[in-house]
Amino acid sequence: TFRHWISTMYPKPTILVEPFAGGGIISLTALFENLVQESVMVELDDEIAAVWKSIDKGDAEWLSDRILNFELSREAVINEIKKIPRTPREKAFQTILKNRTFHGGILAEGSGFLKYGENGKGIHSRWYPATIAKRILNLNNIAERIDFRCDDGLKVMKEFSNRRDAICFIDPPYTAGGKKAGTRLYKHYELDHEPLFCVCETLKGDFLMTYDNAEEVKKMARSHGFQMRLIPMTNTHHATMEELVIGRDLSWMDAA
Repeated sequence: TFRHWISTMYPKPTILVEPFAGGGIISLTALFENLVQESVMVELDDEIAAVWKSIDKGDAEWLSDRILNFELSREAVINEIKKIPRTPREKAFQTILKNRTFHGGILAEGSGFLKYGENGKGIHSRWYPATIAKRILNLNNIAERIDFRCDDGLKVMKEFSNRRDAICFIDPPYTAGGKKAGTRLYKHYELDHEPLFCVCETLKGDFLMTYDNAEEVKKMARSHGFQMRLIPMTNTHHATMEELVIGRDLSWMDAA
C-alpha cells in the first residue's frame, strides 16, 4: 500500500516523516528503495529510540559484533537485560535482545519470554544472529539520510506542515475505540487522537494513516472530511483483521 501510494505522486516527495516510527519498516523501505531522499523518524519509546540513535551515531558495527558474539540462553538474556546501560548502544543491544526473545517482540511491561516460538524453539526461534547483524550493518548505507528524533510525533509533524515535498506516514498506537491492542503493544499509548486528525488537516504535503477498524476512528475521519478504505492485514497471531487506511484522496487505491 505504501509503495503504491508513493508511486502515484508527482512530483516525487523529498522527505518522509514517520511520527510513530517503532521498527521503522516504512522509513527503511522508502530509503533503501530511494522513494524519498530523507526520512524523519520520530519515536518516544526510549528503548526503541536507543536503537535508532545508535545507528544514527555510527554504532551499527559495534551492535552487529555484539549480536554475532552473544551466546544466547535464557540466563544470558536475563543477565544482559538486568544491567543498567551506560550508553545508547548498550541500551540498543538490550532492546534488540528483548525484541527477539520476548513474546511477539513486544517491549511493553508484562511481556514475557517466548515459550514455544517458531517450531517449539523457544527464545532461539527468532534469534538469527547473522541475519540480524547483517540487517543492522546494512543500515549504515542509509544512516546519513535518517533524521532521528526521540520526540513527540505531533510536534514534528507540525514542524514540517508547510512543506509540500514532505509526506507523513502515520501508524499511531492503537487504543482508539476502546481496543486494548495499543496498551499491550506500546509503552507510550496515551495518545489523544483528535489533535492528530487536526494536525493532518493542516499538512501541505500528503499523508496516509493506518488504524484499527474502530467506529470512533471512522467518526473522526468523517468529521475531518478524510477518505477511508479497509484493507486486510495479518497480526502477530497470524489472524487476518481489517485495517483502516485514512487519507485525503484515496482514489489511487481504487485504480488497482
